[in-house]
Parts: sequence; C-alpha cells; structure tokens
Amino acid sequence: MSSAKELHFQNDIIKQMIANGWQLGTPAGYNRELALYEEDLLGFVKETQDAQWQKYCKLYPQDPERHLLERVANQLDKAVGGAASSTYITTCSNREMRTFGTLGVLRNDIRDRGTRFKLCQFKPEHDLNPDTLERYKNNRLRIVPELVYSPYATEEYLAAAGSKAKAWRIDLVLFVNGLPIATLELKSEFKQAVENAITQYKCTRLPKDPVTNKPEPLLTFKRGAIVHFAVSQYEVYMATQLAGDETFFLPFNQGTAEGGAGNDVPADPNAYATGYLWNEVLKPDNLLNILVRFVHLQIEDKESWEGKKYKKETLIFPRYHQWDVVTTLVDAARSEGPGHKYLIQHSAGSGKSNSIAWTAHQLSSLYDDQGNKRFHSVIVVTDRTVLDDQLQETIYQFEHADGVVGRINNKEGDGSKSEKLAAALETSQPIIIVTIQTFPFVLKAIENSVSLKERNYAVIADEAHSSQSGSTARKLKDVLMTEEASDDTELTSEDILDATLAARKGSTNLSLLAFTATPKAKTLELFGRLPNPDLPPSKQNKPEAYHVYSMRQAIEEGFILDVLKNYTNYKVAYQLAEKIKEQDQEVDSKRAKVKLNQWVRLHDYNIAQKVQVIIEHFKDNVMGLLGGQAKAMVVTSSRKVAVRYKLAFDKYISEHKYSSIRAMVAFSGEVEFNDDDPGSTGLLDEKFTEKNMNPELKGRDMRKAFDSDDYQVMLVANKFQTGFDQPKLCAMYVDKKLGGVECVQTLSRLNRTYPGKVETGTFVLDFFNDPQDILDGFQPYYQTAELADVSDPDLVFDLSDKLNAAGIYQSHEVEQFCTAFFTKNKSNAAISNICKPAVERWQKRYAMAIDAYKQAKEMFERTKKTNDAVLIANAENSFKECKQEKDRLEIFKKDLGSFTRFYEFMSQIVEFDDKALEKLSLYARHLRPMLREKLSEEDDVDLSNVVLSHYRLSKIRQQDIQLKEDAAEYKLEPSSDIGTAKAKDKKEEFLSEILGRLNELFITDELSDKDLINYASAIRDKLSENHSVMQQINNNTAEQAMLGDFHTALDNAVMDSSEAHQNQMMQILSNPQVAQGFARVVFDMLSISQNKA
Repeated sequence: MSSAKELHFQNDIIKQMIANGWQLGTPAGYNRELALYEEDLLGFVKETQDAQWQKYCKLYPQDPERHLLERVANQLDKAVGGAASSTYITTCSNREMRTFGTLGVLRNDIRDRGTRFKLCQFKPEHDLNPDTLERYKNNRLRIVPELVYSPYATEEYLAAAGSKAKAWRIDLVLFVNGLPIATLELKSEFKQAVENAITQYKCTRLPKDPVTNKPEPLLTFKRGAIVHFAVSQYEVYMATQLAGDETFFLPFNQGTAEGGAGNDVPADPNAYATGYLWNEVLKPDNLLNILVRFVHLQIEDKESWEGKKYKKETLIFPRYHQWDVVTTLVDAARSEGPGHKYLIQHSAGSGKSNSIAWTAHQLSSLYDDQGNKRFHSVIVVTDRTVLDDQLQETIYQFEHADGVVGRINNKEGDGSKSEKLAAALETSQPIIIVTIQTFPFVLKAIENSVSLKERNYAVIADEAHSSQSGSTARKLKDVLMTEEASDDTELTSEDILDATLAARKGSTNLSLLAFTATPKAKTLELFGRLPNPDLPPSKQNKPEAYHVYSMRQAIEEGFILDVLKNYTNYKVAYQLAEKIKEQDQEVDSKRAKVKLNQWVRLHDYNIAQKVQVIIEHFKDNVMGLLGGQAKAMVVTSSRKVAVRYKLAFDKYISEHKYSSIRAMVAFSGEVEFNDDDPGSTGLLDEKFTEKNMNPELKGRDMRKAFDSDDYQVMLVANKFQTGFDQPKLCAMYVDKKLGGVECVQTLSRLNRTYPGKVETGTFVLDFFNDPQDILDGFQPYYQTAELADVSDPDLVFDLSDKLNAAGIYQSHEVEQFCTAFFTKNKSNAAISNICKPAVERWQKRYAMAIDAYKQAKEMFERTKKTNDAVLIANAENSFKECKQEKDRLEIFKKDLGSFTRFYEFMSQIVEFDDKALEKLSLYARHLRPMLREKLSEEDDVDLSNVVLSHYRLSKIRQQDIQLKEDAAEYKLEPSSDIGTAKAKDKKEEFLSEILGRLNELFITDELSDKDLINYASAIRDKLSENHSVMQQINNNTAEQAMLGDFHTALDNAVMDSSEAHQNQMMQILSNPQVAQGFARVVFDMLSISQNKA
C-alpha cells in the first residue's frame, strides 16, 4: 500500500469497521505457520468454555495453549491432506470432509481426549437461552492491516528482499476468534483499478510458495481464508480459491438502479460506492450469519474425458444479490409474519438454486420473539431434480441432521404420494419438496384439515422449469380450475401457481415467494408489491417486483451470454396449387389459411430443406466448438413436426454418411398421423414415441444422454424449452412462432456459460420469426419488468351483468347449485341435473339459431341471383340477424370462462365481499363445459386436392439484435379485454382464391394489384390493434377521424413492413399520391371491418 490515497482508503475502511464492532489487530499477533491469530482463539475458548478449558489443562499440564493451537491446526490441515492425513482423507465421505478446514472448524466442535470446544458461537435462532446469547457476544472479530502472512517470509528474507517485501503483505485480513475468514486487497481508482488487485492475487498471492513449493496456510483452499476480496472505491470482486492464473473472480457488486453491472455513485458525497461491503456484508452479525447459513462446500462427482472419476470441490460464498435477497426476505418474514407475497425477478445466471435453498433453510428455522416457529413447514415447488439434490446436500451442511428435507414423490418412502404428503405436513417437516403437479393437493390437504389449517406455511415457487402437457394438463384443470389446455399446451409452474392462488382465498397463514426470471403481467399483479400499500392498484400505483437481479446485469457481469448476438432469420416462400381445378370448394378463409400453413409445415420437402440447412450449418460452424463437445437444439412447432424432423434428420445423416452427428427427439405421449397429413402414406399405421424413436437411449435419462458424446442435436416439441440447463448448447434452430415469455425462456437455453463459449459465441437460426418480434419478447425482461397499467376490477361487474342478461340461467338455479355443491356428500348427478335447464335453454336456442342461420344464408345466396335490390337487402338483414343470435350464444360460453378466470384472479387483489359473484363464479365454472358447440360441415377444410408446386428457403440477414437500456415503451399489458369477445368474422371464399392470395403474398418477384390489396390487409390488421385509432374511427366522421392518430399509426405500420413487403413500402414512401390513395383504402377497410363488428 504505497499510495497515500490508497492508505487513506484503507484507514477509512478500518475506521468504519471498528465503529461497526470490529477490533483492530497487529501483524505481531498472527502465527504465520498455523495461520491463526492466537490471542483471539485462546481468549474465546477460555472466556466462554472455562470448565472444558480447566479439564484440558489437566490433560496437558505443560503448555496447553500450544497443544490446543496444534490440535486446531491439525483439523485445518485435514482439509488439504497433510502427510499424516492424506490416506485418511481419501477414504472420507463428502460429509466428513466438510468437518475439516476453516469452515468445518468454525461449525464443528474440536474434540481431544474427552474435551470439546466450540471455536465460534453463532447467533441462536431465538433469544430464550441467555448463556448462548452471552457466548455469541463474546465472539472476537478482528481486522489486521498490512499482514505479513507467509511463514517463509523470515526477517532475513525480508531484509534481503528490500522493496519486494510488500509482495508478502496483504492489505487487510479478517479473523473470527483467531480463524482467518477473509483477505482484502485494496486499490484506489486514483492510481489503480480493481483489476490490478485481481492481478495481484493471481500473480503474487499464490497458494504455494514459488521458492519452496510448500503451501501458504492463509491462502490454501479450504484450510486458510474462506474468501478473498479485490476492492476499489467503485467495484468489488471475490474468489474462494486462489490458483494463480486460474483463479476465478466473481463480481460482488450491487448493480445499478438501471439494472446494469457495477455500483451507483452514492448519494452521500463522502461515502464510497463499495461501502456496502464493510458497512453491510462484513458487519459482525451479518458475517457470522453468512458463515453459518450461507457458505458451503459443494462436492460434485465428475468424470474426465479419459473416463477418470474425480471430485470437484467448490466453496460457495453468496454473491451480493443472493445475500441481499435472502436476508431481505427473511427480515421481512420476521417482521411482517406469514400471509404475504413476494415476487423475486432474478435472471438466469443469478444462482436461483442456491438462493432458494438458503431462503428455504432460513425460513424453516425462523422464530418469533416468543420462541415460536414462524413457519411450521416451508414448501418448495419445483420439478428440477437438480434443485432437489442441491437442497438436500446444502441444508445438511447447516443442520448436520437427516430428515430436514422431505421429497414427495413415488420413488422415495412407502405409501402413496398423498399419504406421504399428509405425514410430512402433520409432522411439520421443516422443508417439503413437491412437484408442480402435487402442489395443488398440498393446499387441498391443508384446507381439509382443521389442525393443518391453523399452522403457518411458506411456499417457495421455483420458476418454469418443466413443461407439462396432455393428461397432466387435464388433471390440473380439475384441481385448479384453469382455462382449457390442449395436448401441446405448456403449463409452467408460474401458470399453475397463479391458477392455484386464484382458486383459493388469500390466507393470512400462507406466505408465497415466487422466483422467476420472466414474470407475466398476471404474476406481477398477483405477487407484486404496491409502492404505496395504503392506496389501491392503479396506473400511478402499479405492483412491482420485491427484488430484482436483471438479465442486463447477468449479461454484463458475464454470468450468462447474450443469445441475441449472431441471430439469423430465414424466409420461406412457397406456391400451392390444386390438382383438379373442378374440385374447388367454398371455405372459411381464416380456417383455410391456418390449415394450409400447417399442411406446408408438415410437408416432407419443407422439412427436408430446413434439415439440410441445419445439419450443414451445424457441421460447418458449431460441431467443432468447445473441443468438439458443442450441442444444438431444434425447436419445432408440434409433436408431428418433431417426428418428421427426426425421420428427415436420420435420412440426411445416413445419405451423407455424417456418422459423427446424431440427433435425439423429445416429445410427450404418442404421435399418430392421418390421411390429411402430407406424405403420410407410409406413417399411417405407426405410433411414434420417444422410446421407439431414440433406440440408442437404452433407458438412460435424456438429459444425461444428451450431455454425453452419443448425441449432438436435440429436436424438441414443447419439451426442454424451459428449465433445461445444458451449458454446451451453442446453437438453436427455431421453426416455431415464439413470443413474449416463451421466446425468452426458449432462446435462454443457449445463455449458460462454459469454458470457451464466451469466445465462440452462440448461433440462432430462425425460420419463422421476425427479428423485431424477438426483440419485443426480450426487451421487457432486460432490466426490470413493469406493468403498463393494472387490471380494472369493475370489469367483473360488467361481465356478470352481461351474463345475467343473456337469459340462459335463472338466479334460483345458481342458488340451488351452490347449496348442492357445498353439501357434504354431494352427488355429481344432482349437480349436473341442476345445470340441465340452463344447458337445455342454450342448446335449444343454439340449434334454432344454427337452422335459422343456414336457411337465411341459403335465402341470401338465392336472392343475389335475382338482382332485386330490395329482396337482396331484406335477405341480407335477415342473414345478419340470424348470425348475430348464433354469435351471441357462442360468445356467452366464452364469457362464462372469462368471468370465472378474471373473478378468481381479481379476488386475490381486490376484496369484493360479494357472495353473489362468488356463487356465479362457481356455477359458471361448471356450466361452461356442458355447453357444446357443433362444428358445422362447412367449417371443415379438405386439403386432399392441394399440392406444393414451388418452394424457396432464403437467408435474409445475420445480425446482432441489440437490447435497449431504459426502454420505457416495453411494458407488460394487464388484462383489459375481459368480456369483449367478438364473433368470428367468417369470410368465405373459394379455396383457389385463398391459394392465389397466399401465393401473391409470399412470391413477390413482381408486384400486381393483388399484392397491394394483400399488403393493405396486413397494414389494416396492424392498425386494427391500435385501440386509440379504432375508437376515433368508430366515434367520428371519416373527415374527423382522419385528423386523429390514423396517419401516424399508418406511417409506423408502413415503416415496420417486413422484408417481403419492401417493394410496396418503397412505392408508398416515394410517391405522395400513392401514399394518399393507399391511406384512403386502408381507412375504408378499417371502417368496413368496424361496421361488421
């Protein structure tokens, strides 16, 4: 520490730490050979354990102090295996190994011939034992500046070394009861940056003396100081293992207010930006709590590329945001008690697994002032076995006891899951781990038990880590009353938790903590904290996350990669034709377009072209990365597409003899093809499953198999798109529409770091999405997710009035239903019978409406041929009226579902205190599935006459998509369109006309009038989503509406034209007359669509 300014910085730190309760020490009190501050170790033992000390003195009457110091040093040395203990160490279990070294000695008693000493007294969980509290107050925390630490730095050496003597000094060393805890190298930004301190650690603070090749006790991993901090006025970095150039330092910064890396300039001009280190983290109470409840030794069984097995040890010290979130949550639970919600927005790369483990453990051992547990059980909801194992292993290090963590599954223990769950709850097992599917039954078990209902619980929800579909989704609907989900629908833990909460009244004895990187608007409203809790939610008082560690900070700190760099999008152009022109049919244009697009996506040729691009790109750009270990994922739109991809992959690899590339396919359930699927003749009688499509798996877990050299590419369909951590994943090929949260979660599979991956980067090849849509998906989560507004609770009343006015059910039927439903031994038959009158009313009116609609349509078609304007007008009006009645009944069914979901959601935020709403919600939820619409024959689209005549796959652009800082316009929209469902505007055309329009839309080599009409339709659709513009058109004359927001919105829509529409866009922008005429066309189209609505 040669600089006067660095010395001033050091003295300021020492002064503030002494004010916080530290004692100042001198280098003379330090024993270099043992790496102990002798006075404090002996003093703590004698002061707090006199009886044991007197007994020890009788055992060793000559120099008992030296014997104890050597006994402690021996236990410290076992962590690295000295000459006397190396054989012993190799036979130790992981748990036994954790009793050695500095951390082991701090947490475990030192035993010697019938005596037992604690070398540290950690703060008790409650204040009921005064003796323990007194011992805690006697802990000695000492700070020693300018410590000459090496036993090899003799007086003779230092005299000879002259100016180099400083290489043997460390600026600050911290001790707890004489045991070394932390070292700090300080740098003043006026002279040197924090990187210089890191370099100093790597180059001169070596764990072995370079001259003698003997270990430095203070710097040896596990045996010496637990953590090493590189500190400047602006930034802090930390490492737990010094290894020369291989030393890995992690940022230990707070982050900025904007969500970036580093630290903000403090408001106090006399304070340091890094003052939180010594004024918060290193305060005596906080540091001791970190040592007993956070720091742990992670031991993993690894295998080298040669097949040699070894143990990898990592000493985990919390990063700042981890310590901060856990401490803040525990303090809040202590002061606020149960019954509160906390939303933690922590990005991938934040170390959520450890944060959840620490939070679960500390909440499970939290007591109030009377010595009662705050929570009888902490329930962790996750589908990650990794988190399961990590919780068990981590918490054992703190508790030294089995049975603290219990897993509720079919593999462990006797009895059914429900029996194990009931037993765990009844015995108040401290931490209970349940799957996403089991969680709703936890709440039901609590609800159905008088004794359990009186207890307090904390629920920690691990975010979307598993995709659940098919039968699981249907079972969940029964329990959670969620909206309908198809077999391919992903249900994330966030969705399930939201739905579970919405199905149950808020409880004063249940605290909910949701950890997620990508909170949805609904989750923010449900879990978020109001800035002003005394006022209701509003646009000026929007719920927000309780704690944030942003994607931006994680990227800037290097914990995850920016996956939007090196993004390439492709464009598919195709032309369809009819085999036999005479077989043309009139169909619903919207339904036909959807089915035609699906047909093309399943087509062999379409998939074959993409497979060629994927495999050749992987072979040329990806396969050789990470020493040949790089992996890739192909994201498909459905299970059928995934099966076709797998067949095409295997065929292409076989034909080209690419034996070093092998693909596995992941999807749920069984897949069968039908006659409508293109090129399905040879597949009709087969059932495809993961097992028969991946014969090389041979019973292995897919994650583990993919991590091996046996597989390089994974083809997925709504599986492994979330929660799948494979750091060797370097490329993703996307053939599916992605948006919002799904977009972020899917592409984030690529962001995990791996040695060499930062240098090589990642690849995204996208065959489906527009780069702007990808940016729109990521941007809200780049910093802090914010709501644009809050949901309006009064929509509940509007929608209930609308349902009541429909005349489908009567109020006494609702009352009768609720009475029957809450009868103890209720009969399903009785409940369905009560609903029957309403069902019959709806069905009778719907059948009449369908018949009237068909007759009116036929009449309208016949009158068109008469050319009689009066007849045509009357027939058209009759047709419209019949259609409106049919639409009203279909919308009624939609509104039943909308009302149920919105009421159950809003009732968690707003206290309606209205039994009529509660009863209607219960009735509507059961009535809705009993109302069944009939699919008209005319709605079916026969594609057997369609062929793919032309196809082109074009690379559009390779680019780095730039995420923006402080992009205020990217916010999450709340539910605001409840009960505004509109009837399907079924525009009917001949199939040949739709084929023509699609062809013209995609093949744009030459422009025709039809091209411009289609382009106008696309622009019209964009503008129709603008609520302000549509209101102005609806409520004003054309001249007045044209003076509003229309032209600005039109210009924005034209400027946002996709690559396929560049010709039309340039004509409009370069020719004012074309622009003016085009504006009028779009306006008229919007007016017509508004009138139809």
